[in-house]
Amino acid sequence: MITETDYLVIGSGIAGLTFAIKIATQFPEKTIIIVTKSAEEESNTKYAQGGIAVVHNFEEDNFNMHINDTLICGDGLCNLEVVEMVVKDGPKRVLELIDWGANFDKNIAGNLDLGREGGHTKNRVVHHKDHTGIEIERIILEETHRSKNIILLDFHFALELIVKNNRCLGSYVLNEKTNEILIFKADFTILATGGIGQVYGHTTNPIIATGDGIAMANRAKAKIMDMEFIQFHPTALYTKEHKSTFLISEAVRGFGAYLRTKNGKRFMLDYDSRGELASRDIVSRSIVKELKKSKDVCVYLDCTHLDLAAFKKQFPVIYSRCKEVGIEIFFNWIPVVPAQHYLCGGISVDLNGQTTVANLFACGECSRTGLHGANRLASNSLLEALVYSERIYRHLSEASFKIETRKDDFLSWHESDKPILDEHYISDTTMLLQSLMQQNVGVVRNNIDLNSAKRQLEIWKKEVSKMIVDYTITKEMYELLNMIEVSLLIVTASISRDQNCGGFVKI
Repeated sequence: MITETDYLVIGSGIAGLTFAIKIATQFPEKTIIIVTKSAEEESNTKYAQGGIAVVHNFEEDNFNMHINDTLICGDGLCNLEVVEMVVKDGPKRVLELIDWGANFDKNIAGNLDLGREGGHTKNRVVHHKDHTGIEIERIILEETHRSKNIILLDFHFALELIVKNNRCLGSYVLNEKTNEILIFKADFTILATGGIGQVYGHTTNPIIATGDGIAMANRAKAKIMDMEFIQFHPTALYTKEHKSTFLISEAVRGFGAYLRTKNGKRFMLDYDSRGELASRDIVSRSIVKELKKSKDVCVYLDCTHLDLAAFKKQFPVIYSRCKEVGIEIFFNWIPVVPAQHYLCGGISVDLNGQTTVANLFACGECSRTGLHGANRLASNSLLEALVYSERIYRHLSEASFKIETRKDDFLSWHESDKPILDEHYISDTTMLLQSLMQQNVGVVRNNIDLNSAKRQLEIWKKEVSKMIVDYTITKEMYELLNMIEVSLLIVTASISRDQNCGGFVKI
């Protein structure tokens, strides 16, 4: 059975939902189907703590300053046209969220309370305490459910894009509740699948971040770029286990926290005159250098000198989370370690979010727009998602048409009488993959480790690809395949790049 829709959106974060809301409003007679592999509110957006970087106070800040900060952080690899477009369009997109009902923090004067994060020369981060993503996800889901022509299908996992003659016609989608593989035919498909964090042992990303959109697009022969540029957040709460770890927002350092070794040395000033407010790549590398010297497993974030009442008001989630694990931050330092946080590369798109495959668009973290270059400026990611979802919406508002297809373009995918793969193989291989990437493809890399990782990844890819054919398809099996393929893209790009820049360092 084929389900037809005008627009198929894969992913339910800020990028996918804001596009869906706008296109649904513009064309009330058209249908928009959103598929998301977990609960509807589960996305990378939900876990964004810091906020959205936009110029708002034009007396102290301006577009040129924000553009310059972005270019410096991107270390020469940003697309200037993209940077200018995103920065200048940003304030309008934030006002749009406010119109929909987003409650961003305000100061005593009633103006937006602008935070500051590493790499920014001015306070320009619009936020909702330390859980901005939850607030944004709340209001865009409410707005989505008000639209009568949007159908949101949770626990539906996109397996493969349907592509004929380099034109995307839709997607095969697994209904996780019935294990039925469905066919969705769409005039336009928008990938908004988020990040790739689960390929690493330590990540701030949720468990859904397995690089599905990038892997699907790669199998569809779409152009993928800049996969070597992985941003590691310097201050993730240290845990011994390989799992998603809690992020200690960069805004805490902007608030005045110090990074220290276990002996109490405040070391960041040895590496950069900006100290704790240096960009994330510099802070992460500095921590790695300190850990190599000391052989310790973590460094510490010192908040003991900060104002208690102000901190609890500004960072209630961080304060509560630390307290849950036995850290009273006004007496104890917070153990932190760099963890994979953001992918600066991804599916290559033009100024309208168009990939190199016709009728296939991408926005959000799975896309590579040219905004971030070699390293993302803090809080530019939600900004990018908002601006590019708007660009795709405006482009498709002027390019609406039906694709001519034939029945044999959509072949049924039958999964009868196949055995179930032992779930331990998937969980064990996933842990091995995460350890391999953490050890061989981390903050600082070398070609010996990278080539070793590539050989092992190619073995796993061959194994899992055969299992896809021989065993009953499950979400977990495909997630593992996607993580292996994404890891190979990262490793291959890392081997190819010889020049160190931004977040990429190879010795």
